[in-house]
Amino acid sequence: MNSLVIAMLAFAFVGAATPGPVNLLATATAVQRGSTEALKLVLGASIAYALVVLISGAMVHQVVAFIPRLESALKWIGSAFLLYLAYQIFTASVADYQRQKTMTSGWWIGSLTQLLNPKAWLVAMSGVSLYVVGQSDSEHWLWVFTLVSLMCCIVGVGLWALTGRAFAKYLAEPYKQRTFNRMMAITLAASVSMIWL
Repeated sequence: MNSLVIAMLAFAFVGAATPGPVNLLATATAVQRGSTEALKLVLGASIAYALVVLISGAMVHQVVAFIPRLESALKWIGSAFLLYLAYQIFTASVADYQRQKTMTSGWWIGSLTQLLNPKAWLVAMSGVSLYVVGQSDSEHWLWVFTLVSLMCCIVGVGLWALTGRAFAKYLAEPYKQRTFNRMMAITLAASVSMIWL
C-alpha cells in the first residue's frame, strides 16, 4: 500500500472518529431511534462528507480565496442548526422519541449536519491541501482521498452509533433516557463552542 494512502487513512480516520456534532447525533440517534435510523444517519453523514471532500478538491483554488466568507457563513448556519437539534433533543419527551422511531429523518439529519459542519469543511480542505494539491495526478488522488474519507467516515461515525446501541438497553427506563437525552443535548450544544475557537 502506498505511503500516501496510509497517511490519508490515518488523517481521515482521526477526523471522522474524534468527537463532533455528527458523532454525538449518531450516538443519540442509535439510542433514541434504533439501528436503522442510526445507519441512515451514518450513511447520510458519510456520503455528505465525501461530497464535501470532492467539492473541496475540485474547487480548491476558488475555495481558498473564498475561505474567510465561507467559514463565517458555515459557522453561523451550522451553529444555529446544531443548537436547534440540541434543543429538540433536550425538550422532547421519551414518548416523542418512541413515536419518532418510525420517522425516516436519519438520512437527512446526517447529511445536513455534515454539510453544515465547519469541522467537516476544514478537515476536508486540510486533507485536500495535504494529499491532493501538488500531486502529479491530482484528479486521481482527489478520488482516492474522497473514497478513503468515505470509508473512514462510515467506520468513525458508525463506532459512535454502535456505542449508542450498546447503551440502548440500559436506557430503556424513561428517566434514564431523559437524562441521557439531556446530557447529549448539552454536549451537542457545547460542541458548537468548538466551532468558534
